[in-house]
Amino acid sequence: MKNLSANCPPRISPLAFAIALACGLTINAASAQTKPAAKPTAPAKSSTQIVKPPVALAYIDVATASSDIPGAGLMAGMAQGGQSGGIFGALGGLARGAAGGSDRGNIFGSTQAMSFGIGKFVDVSVTTNQNRSLAEATQMIPSGVNLGQSLKLIALIPDKPVVYEPTEDKPIEPSYEKPKGKISVYWGCGENIRPGQPRTLDAATASLEDFAKFFVMRGSTTRGARAQPGHPSWPNKTDDRRVPDTASLVGEHTFVGSGIPESFKVSLAAAQDLMPKIELQQTKKEGAVGLEWQSLPHARGYFLSAMGGKSDGKDSGEMIVWTSSELPDFGFGLMDYQSNSNIDKWIREKVILPESATMCAIPKGIFGTGQDAGGGMLRMIAYGSEAFMVYPPRPTNPATPWTPDWQTKVRVKSTLSSIIGGFGDMSGGRQEKSAPKEEKKPNPVDLLRGLFGR
Repeated sequence: MKNLSANCPPRISPLAFAIALACGLTINAASAQTKPAAKPTAPAKSSTQIVKPPVALAYIDVATASSDIPGAGLMAGMAQGGQSGGIFGALGGLARGAAGGSDRGNIFGSTQAMSFGIGKFVDVSVTTNQNRSLAEATQMIPSGVNLGQSLKLIALIPDKPVVYEPTEDKPIEPSYEKPKGKISVYWGCGENIRPGQPRTLDAATASLEDFAKFFVMRGSTTRGARAQPGHPSWPNKTDDRRVPDTASLVGEHTFVGSGIPESFKVSLAAAQDLMPKIELQQTKKEGAVGLEWQSLPHARGYFLSAMGGKSDGKDSGEMIVWTSSELPDFGFGLMDYQSNSNIDKWIREKVILPESATMCAIPKGIFGTGQDAGGGMLRMIAYGSEAFMVYPPRPTNPATPWTPDWQTKVRVKSTLSSIIGGFGDMSGGRQEKSAPKEEKKPNPVDLLRGLFGR
């Protein structure tokens, strides 16, 4: 047997040689030399930049709301007055609405989805982490706003703690009666109902799982301006001036208050200005309703939704929803501010109409035909773009921490509420003149009375 150990370098231990031989390895003398242990390398410095929250935050919600429903201004005045002053405020608002409006009576929250206001609205709030109990602030405004030199922002006073008092009332087992009636959803622009529609849910027989699958609603509206302790806001009970129809927000806005950095000066451009109101033309087309509008400057997209009902004369009926989406959607969640990324995503999915769209149509037969045609509410929204402004700009060097002095978020939209088919002569001048035919116009009070027999 050949003595392999004679061919091995003397510095290799017998154990190492045996292991190498068992594995069929060729021993390399150079590689077998004992090497000094490698020095541990220092961990690489993290390239993640340290980013801290801004010292001060401001939210500006901008909205234009319009309606062609007769008496809508009167009802809006009553609703706004009621929110700010109870029954006497409602009566005052009703009187102002009947008199053609007033430059007062503006309330915070009129930019929100379910607001009854008609006109141009701005909700503003500001807060600072250097003064969590900030009670008031001042917003210096451009002359184009036409509300003087400044707005007074006032925070709500914290509520007193609620004292719990035990009650002797005995709990009563609630009685539950399953809802009756049906809900039908249609979708898509066009003069004819598309195959496979509607999607209908019978509330009397549907399970909770059926309800969950049926109510498909997109929409992700984040919170913007807020009226709460530590967040001075406008409008308020001290300054309830209405935003003039001629107002423009373009220019520099400065926020001043205890704990607010002196650098808080934000400039708004035309894309953050109040949008024009939506001018919608409705035209009856053999049972369908054509919808046309002019493009609005800086609009990112559009969405329309209609809701009405049919009654069977009993305790049940049918609620009907139609939207301009190419996919089934109830649309309730889309009638408010949406983020730029979601708007762009839903435009690609054909849920929201693109900025280039200027027409749509409600298919015939959805809300009945002929004498059986029912009324319905029509709503439309033009989405503006949300914008974020921050100061100072983010440092380009990742090693430099970033603590902004302030950040401002601005959201913009324009909305319209109407009646399906509109009011007056909706022929658009395309029908031949004939003997006048008396046509019953929809009564706003009775529009949704047919929903579920009510």
